[in-house]
Amino acid sequence: MREVLAQAAFQLFLERGFERTTVDDIVARAGVGRRSFFRYFPSKEDVVFPDHERCLAEMTEFLAAVDDGDPVGAVCDAARIVLRMYAADPEFSVQRYRLTREVPGLRTYELSVVRRYEQTLAGHLRGRFGADGDGELRAEVIAASVVAAHNNGLRLWLRSGGEGDPEAAVDHALDLVRDVWERPAGPSPSLEEQLEKQTGKRAEKQAEKPVPAGGITTGSGDNEVIVMVAAKGTPMWRVVQQIEAAVGES
Repeated sequence: MREVLAQAAFQLFLERGFERTTVDDIVARAGVGRRSFFRYFPSKEDVVFPDHERCLAEMTEFLAAVDDGDPVGAVCDAARIVLRMYAADPEFSVQRYRLTREVPGLRTYELSVVRRYEQTLAGHLRGRFGADGDGELRAEVIAASVVAAHNNGLRLWLRSGGEGDPEAAVDHALDLVRDVWERPAGPSPSLEEQLEKQTGKRAEKQAEKPVPAGGITTGSGDNEVIVMVAAKGTPMWRVVQQIEAAVGES
């Protein structure tokens, strides 16, 4: 029944446009009553995305059973479940893509669906990375990266009219995500620890640089300025000696 209602709805959307099609039009075309429609779809917008609830449930089940050893790889594989759903019916998927580009309300609805996928992936990663350090932040960023990579490859295929292999572009994009993020799932260092580490590295680099022990003069005439640079711990007599030498030279 879900499929019958979705097909009837899309026939009408293509004939009349989304805004000019009512729920009554859809049930009349499908040959069922309004009650049957609302048993499967809460709204007219939902009939445009009839398979996302099932796909989301399948993704959740997959992640619950997956091995903990490769969390980034697991969420990448979970994203491919969505791809396979689109690839199973290329004609319908392309029609839906074109329709969502034309109707702003459907675009907003689609973004809310995408956000639910992203939250599901992030929830799985949070369970693996923990709440210590940057674990939660890392989970959110990786989930967003996976969704962005998946959608980039998927939309390339949809814009082509559903021609060719949709998995090639998506696999390439997801491989980039894994190259960046696929590291052991242990606790990430906190922001403070990272800043301390970076500060320490900068201090080491500064210590390696030779420090001039003489004067540097700039300007000319009465406005001439003398700047003295010396390493920390240089004896005061040595500093004075250098200043006197610079003044004498000027």
